[in-house]
Amino acid sequence: MSQPATGTPPAGNPAPELNNAVPVRHPGRWISAVVIIGVLFLLIQSMFTNPNFRWDVVGTYILDVKVVQGVGWTLILTVASMLIAIVLAIVLAVMRQSGNPVLRYTAWLWVWFFRGTPVYTQLAFWGLISVLYPKISAGVPFGPELFSIDTSTVVTVLVAAILGLGLNESAYLAEIFRAGLKSVDKGQTEAAQALGMSDTKIMWRIILPQAMRIIVPPTGNETIGMLKTTSLVLAVPFTLDLTFATNALANRIYLPVPLLIVAAIWYLVITSLLMVGQHYIEAYYGRGVDNLAPAAIKPDKTKAGHRAAVGPGDDLPKEATK
Repeated sequence: MSQPATGTPPAGNPAPELNNAVPVRHPGRWISAVVIIGVLFLLIQSMFTNPNFRWDVVGTYILDVKVVQGVGWTLILTVASMLIAIVLAIVLAVMRQSGNPVLRYTAWLWVWFFRGTPVYTQLAFWGLISVLYPKISAGVPFGPELFSIDTSTVVTVLVAAILGLGLNESAYLAEIFRAGLKSVDKGQTEAAQALGMSDTKIMWRIILPQAMRIIVPPTGNETIGMLKTTSLVLAVPFTLDLTFATNALANRIYLPVPLLIVAAIWYLVITSLLMVGQHYIEAYYGRGVDNLAPAAIKPDKTKAGHRAAVGPGDDLPKEATK
């Protein structure tokens, strides 16, 4: 006859003993934490006790009109340059993937030139574009001129700064986009072609949405880098950005350190906001892939379903079912 299942072990068999697990100790973590906290404490103490930092001057100029205007112009330069760079980068990345050798090598030449020359040199060139080409004209070759316009009226210092930053950045983003496109398995394209989709629709509906998970993180880094690269637009010369504004105030009051701190604080604030936006964009394009949270389980229904599937008595010990 079968014996009923009980929670007590059979007579003569001792109860199993549980291991008394001792967690691994990490004294190095505590030592490193104490050292880092001590260094940070000394650094913060020196910053607030050293009178040469002149925090009163920092507080005076942190919301100065010129400084706030410089922040606005810096954001305009960053956003406009990145928009141009992203559009050009998508086109260049597609050209690099093209089977047309003319398009492929043209994109390679673009990347080679703009990555191989310093951004300061490119900005200076765009600032001197009106010297090289005083007029922009169109007409019949070796014939009459239809219209002409002064280059300085079209390519202003703001336009020159945006073009210089955007064209330079497009070369770096093109390689990032190309890496993202190559990360998508070719089977995705073959399956879409089997469904009769056009190449353009395959790129915008199939390839790019999957590649964005790879493209977004380095693009966010490039955006933050662009924010700080705007400090080089003095080469154009563009004199309304944050760095120039703080330097001008420092030269006026002969106190460079407090104004450098003002610029650093503003750059840190903007960078922090950009990092928050990058986090949410990464989370959006990483849905279903980067989400490591387990699926929700309803214990009652799962247990009932398991019992119904295996039948009554199938989940009992073998000794109880004999």
